[in-house]
Amino acid sequence: MGFFWSIIIGILAGFIAGKVMRGKGLGLFVNLIVGIVGASIGGWIFTKLNIMVEASFIGNLITSTVGAIILLFVIGIFTGGNKKR
Repeated sequence: MGFFWSIIIGILAGFIAGKVMRGKGLGLFVNLIVGIVGASIGGWIFTKLNIMVEASFIGNLITSTVGAIILLFVIGIFTGGNKKR
């Protein structure tokens, strides 16, 4: 996939992860960062678990989204998550 598709996948993965973990998007730039870091985390985890995902738009989106959800979960543990104040 090209650079353009990587950006699109990163934004979508970050947005989906933000919706799943926090109930809202995180903003375009933060969605992109979360999606790109999530792609690295998801790829590493899927490799360690020997899970093979098709190298397509949907496969990359799934891998990135899973990694982004894990990233937001870990960040939530260290920051206290969505506690009501």
